[in-house]
Amino acid sequence: MPTKSGIAVALGAVLFLVLGWLADYPELVAIGLAGLATLVVAALWMLMRPDLAASREIRPQRVTAGEPAFGVLTVTNEGRRRSPPIMAAEAVAEQQVTIPVPGLKPGATHHASYRLPTGRRGVYQVGPLTIGHTDPFRLMRIGRDYTAYSTLYVHPKMSYVEPVPTGQTRDMDGPTSSFSAQGGVAFHSLREYVPGDDWRLIHWKSTARQGDLMVRHNVVPNEPRLMVVLDTSAAAHTERTFENAVSAAASLAVAAIRGGFPLELRTTGGEVYATDRGGEGALGVLDLLASARVSTSDDGLAAVPGMVTLDDSVSLGVVTGQPDPRLLTVLPAVRRHFLMVSLVQFLDRFDAPPAALNGVVALSARTMDEFATTWNRLVRT
Repeated sequence: MPTKSGIAVALGAVLFLVLGWLADYPELVAIGLAGLATLVVAALWMLMRPDLAASREIRPQRVTAGEPAFGVLTVTNEGRRRSPPIMAAEAVAEQQVTIPVPGLKPGATHHASYRLPTGRRGVYQVGPLTIGHTDPFRLMRIGRDYTAYSTLYVHPKMSYVEPVPTGQTRDMDGPTSSFSAQGGVAFHSLREYVPGDDWRLIHWKSTARQGDLMVRHNVVPNEPRLMVVLDTSAAAHTERTFENAVSAAASLAVAAIRGGFPLELRTTGGEVYATDRGGEGALGVLDLLASARVSTSDDGLAAVPGMVTLDDSVSLGVVTGQPDPRLLTVLPAVRRHFLMVSLVQFLDRFDAPPAALNGVVALSARTMDEFATTWNRLVRT
């Protein structure tokens, strides 16, 4: 395939041939023929394609936005003759990264590393890798695509914050609820005897007072569960508030995992990631948030009532921007279903303070630093 230089030489050669023939000027014809001969030599050179094998690695595969990540290209000459210098090109994050590869002896291998763009949060496909072979005059070029792809995860930036508050003091045995599994040693309540209950659990004082057999309802203690919800509706965000909201959600989710709480991360667009107490869930959380995007079809906070469960030991934390104030009223409406409800709003468009929400712990911030400072002060007091 001719390059821009090759096209220019071809057009110039034709022009000189025509002018030389019309003007009966042999020198111009000679220049035109020299141009055509050069193109023929370039075309014959392209028939000697190097036999190269190439592979690529991403190191590391997961980074926080702004941290360095590198592609490592390994090229081996599998042919019987020396390969010419070539230029490889890698597509990543809608950019082209070029990597020069020197000439290689038969059987020789060359390793080249190149920096990948990690300035913006996201999940990026790295590839295809194209290795271009050109002639010495750079008049023609043939590119070979290697269709193997790699994935680069650029996680959101985070701040060190306290987990979503539960409104409870953590018990070494763990709190109990009516939905906790039965058969443990933690006393939850008294209930009427049913056939099959252990007679040793009968509470005789309550039985004498009630007139019916009453037994201790023992359960397996459970820790409060934390639910972090990220508003991914386009109507609630500007570009800046959404990036801050993603970072805040990541900070709260990782804080829950660090604190040993069972966690459920949700977006209003329907994405869910859950991890049990003590689980290694941080990578899954950050991978999900790396790919988070706003959507015009997202219902935003109107989706929160659909996230209510029968488990009464869940504490909710919601992260949003500046949605329609009427949507914020769903939080007081669902408050009774949660141990506690917290709201984080990132402001950008105007200075109006968020509306007071009955029973909801709310704060607003403009930056991540402001959020972390205000949140930690609020939760620790």
